[in-house]
Amino acid sequence: MSGHHHDHGSTSSTATPAARRRALLLALVANAALLVVQIVTAVAFDSLALLADSAHLATDVVALGLAFVALRLAARPASARTTYGWERAEVLAALANAALLVAASVWIVWEAIGRFSDPSEVDGVGVAIVGVIGLAVNAGSAFLVARVSGHNLNLRGAFLHLASDALGSFGVIVAGVVVALTGSTWIDPAISLAITALVLVATWSLVRDATSVLLEQAPRGMDPDAIEHALLADDRVEAVHHVHLWSLGAETPALSAHVVLAGEPTLHAAQLVGNELRATLEAEFGIDHATLELECHDCADQVHTVSGSVPRDSHP
Repeated sequence: MSGHHHDHGSTSSTATPAARRRALLLALVANAALLVVQIVTAVAFDSLALLADSAHLATDVVALGLAFVALRLAARPASARTTYGWERAEVLAALANAALLVAASVWIVWEAIGRFSDPSEVDGVGVAIVGVIGLAVNAGSAFLVARVSGHNLNLRGAFLHLASDALGSFGVIVAGVVVALTGSTWIDPAISLAITALVLVATWSLVRDATSVLLEQAPRGMDPDAIEHALLADDRVEAVHHVHLWSLGAETPALSAHVVLAGEPTLHAAQLVGNELRATLEAEFGIDHATLELECHDCADQVHTVSGSVPRDSHP
């Protein structure tokens, strides 16, 4: 006997898909326009800090485009071929965005090292002015995306790009002011390296969480043992085994488990118990995609989970 509840389009954020698409589109347009301005001024003022920020901004434009496409794909319904839908397209986009951030960071480090040994003249005032414009655009875009991101890895990747560029723009302002006041051109590549280090630290967490979803690990913050105890708290449940907890996408936890029922309930009674158990999982843990295999006989040699046997009498 089994129970099924399917909802592949759930999200833990109150933001609607339309609001998310709108935020990404606004950020994409604003950053594309800023990219053109920054590339022109970076070449004109010969600033590596500004060019580094432009490189990150270029990856932002690509990243936001990827995030937007992934968001549209994730909204597509399940089909006979894609029975779980397209939610993991957003996880793949998050990994692609992380790869872009790493590639841009490697290039910036290479260029910065070269600038220490062969410094260039930098127009500090011009660089600072462009940095102020970049900070306004990037910070505003990051704010828009952060408001609708929730636990979505795809949007989190886009936010990291925008936040890193906001940080980069701030660094550009500092570099421009210091160069204008002191003429010390070394500050330009030094700030570029500092920005890159911070970006790589943030990128690591994105890679870790996206990889966790693809490896079908238990969602962060969810304890399989606590879920087992919640199921066993029902007097009609004798034991729980073969528990599997994973994520369909960044925001959709899923669970399957075998549940041994007390006595020998009828098919109708077992189905009612299954419905109530799924309601408990959704209310207490936010798991609205749960598949429960309901059993009437305890197979002692089969009763186990990742944490060991969990028959009712083994729990207080």
